[in-house]
Amino acid sequence: MATASGPSYLLSLGRWHRGFRVAPQSRALAALVPGVSQVDNKSGFLEKRPHRRHPGILKLPCVRLPRALADAAQVVLLEHSVPNVEKQVQALTNYLWSRHLPVEPEELQRRAAHLEKKFLENSDSFQTEEKLREAVLHALRKTTYHWQELSYNEGLSLVYMAARLDGGFAAVSRAFHEIQTQLPEFQPKTLMDFGSGTGSVTWAAHSIWGQSLREYMCVDSSSAMLDLAEKLLKGGSEHGKLYIPGVFFRQFLPVSPKVQFNVVVSAFSLSELPSRADRTEVVQTLWRKTSDFLILVENGTKAGHCLLMEARDLVLKGKEKSPLDPRPGFVFAPCPHELPCPQLTASKPLACSFSQAYHPIPFSWSKKPKEEKFSMVILARGSPEEANRWPRITQPVLKRPRHVHCHLCCPDGQMQHAVLTARRHGSSWGDLLPVTTPSELLPSPVEGPPES
Repeated sequence: MATASGPSYLLSLGRWHRGFRVAPQSRALAALVPGVSQVDNKSGFLEKRPHRRHPGILKLPCVRLPRALADAAQVVLLEHSVPNVEKQVQALTNYLWSRHLPVEPEELQRRAAHLEKKFLENSDSFQTEEKLREAVLHALRKTTYHWQELSYNEGLSLVYMAARLDGGFAAVSRAFHEIQTQLPEFQPKTLMDFGSGTGSVTWAAHSIWGQSLREYMCVDSSSAMLDLAEKLLKGGSEHGKLYIPGVFFRQFLPVSPKVQFNVVVSAFSLSELPSRADRTEVVQTLWRKTSDFLILVENGTKAGHCLLMEARDLVLKGKEKSPLDPRPGFVFAPCPHELPCPQLTASKPLACSFSQAYHPIPFSWSKKPKEEKFSMVILARGSPEEANRWPRITQPVLKRPRHVHCHLCCPDGQMQHAVLTARRHGSSWGDLLPVTTPSELLPSPVEGPPES
């Protein structure tokens, strides 16, 4: 089982610098000026590597599920012969992608009071309070988003597996890759997955840290999901040996405050909670369970991004300090700062999202490579005060014959527009860019594609 917090891998900024392989802050890596980005070749941060392979490049090649997992998923789906499975998969995919946040009770009360006042001002036909209440409720139903909790029984769990197992695996793999690339010496022993679903987090973690991980704790309120995840680990059978040793399943979070895990993950699970109060309680609990990294992943939509920024603020501003682990938290990725998200405070708010290519499970309706669009935030224990942070490319890079345009989220909490020579930089969406942003430069407005 998991033990209390062990040695942290973020104990010293020296390790942090070695993980990034960057030069001291006093030696600028590059200067961002209007329309031009210049690299300081004397700083030595490239270590004789070409510019197109600078250490900020984090792109992960097209992800493919482990063969054992893809085969098991096909076996399970064939065995149960779900009717109209392709249509059900598409319907569930569309529903999950278009989902909004639940409307909070206080907001419902405010809207109801506004409608009641409006009806009374514009009409005197409401002779009874009951009729007025019925009119208000009718108007609320027509104008308010109806959030609905999904009950993952055996049938819906199978459809979810067919719809989301591969895409979820791709998104989480990209988040893990962020840590592995920047801190290759990090070797976690324990992992907890909240809202574990079909178990894609366990498979992705095993693919990267299988040599060091000894315990995977999968927590999901749906017993059908837990049964399905265990079945996938057994090759699609109810009997046999788990493909990954050390996996445990439970329906509730561990109660003991003494139990911590090196890596705690919540992937596409905060959006399944019915209120802000529930999300607050879960995020605070997950942070208490974290000894090194808390990884949160959601859909790459405004709703998904807002959930993550809400969780990020809870951890960063949280006044609750565990006596067992008083270390504060900071943003390890993707934000290069702990300031408010500039994409949410812009005149036209955008979701901060990323894209990961993957090969889908080869079902009859899904064989060509796909892209998973997701939002993530990785929070770590420790202090980033002296860490040398680079701007993050937050949108697809616009390529021209001799240069590229990049939209950057910078360490000062502002958005910048950089023009780089394509020959010297092989950066793409989601990468870190080795430039410094002089504080005297004013940020340029960033416009992006309309949010789906």
